[in-house]
Amino acid sequence: MEAINQAARYLDLAGVFAAAVLGGAVGRSERLDLFGILVVGSISGLGGGVVRDTLLQHGTPVALTDYAYLPTALAGAFVAFAVSIGARAWDRLFTALDAAVIGLWAVSGAQKTLAAGLGWLPAVLLGTTTAVGGGALRDVLLRRVPAVFGGTPLYGTVAAAVASTMVVCTYLGAPIAGFVIGVVGALLFRLAAVKFGWNLPNGLEWQPHSRLAAAFRRRRRTPPEDPQSR
Repeated sequence: MEAINQAARYLDLAGVFAAAVLGGAVGRSERLDLFGILVVGSISGLGGGVVRDTLLQHGTPVALTDYAYLPTALAGAFVAFAVSIGARAWDRLFTALDAAVIGLWAVSGAQKTLAAGLGWLPAVLLGTTTAVGGGALRDVLLRRVPAVFGGTPLYGTVAAAVASTMVVCTYLGAPIAGFVIGVVGALLFRLAAVKFGWNLPNGLEWQPHSRLAAAFRRRRRTPPEDPQSR
């Protein structure tokens, strides 16, 4: 069990670094300064794990007790600040890092939830939350619609599938296989989704047909009257 916990810790730290690079890169694209990039990268790198540990109520979040976490996040964000690569190469690297973060955090989140004594459903939910939480906090901080809510090919779906794989492998007595299958599966699944444009369906083109709704829509379409024109 100790070896499994150590493996989960290293996967967690790898996810922190990769997510911090992604967050720092997004901050750089928003033309933030060094401090802003470090803050956004750190939130992206640590946010999912902090949310997971808070929901588990299994002690202080590990990002605040293990002193390797914050330096790892800051290092990843600084890499995004210091390294400049071409647009095409960055697009490929971003997609690969994003897929790696999903896999690393989904398996570590599911494993930590099971190690805390919870069942398979909380493990899937918190594994998914760990994988997407940091990116969602980053996007909210930058006033963007979180990627997990749509606009990107199969983001949360991949995280849920990977967390479920980790849970099944753990119940079968093969958690190490769950680590490997989960991370590799996330890379393949996410890259295929991006390449072929796989997306979940959007909301239906439907609006309520009532007098109140119609009046509200008319009011929104009518521009406000300029008081100076009176």
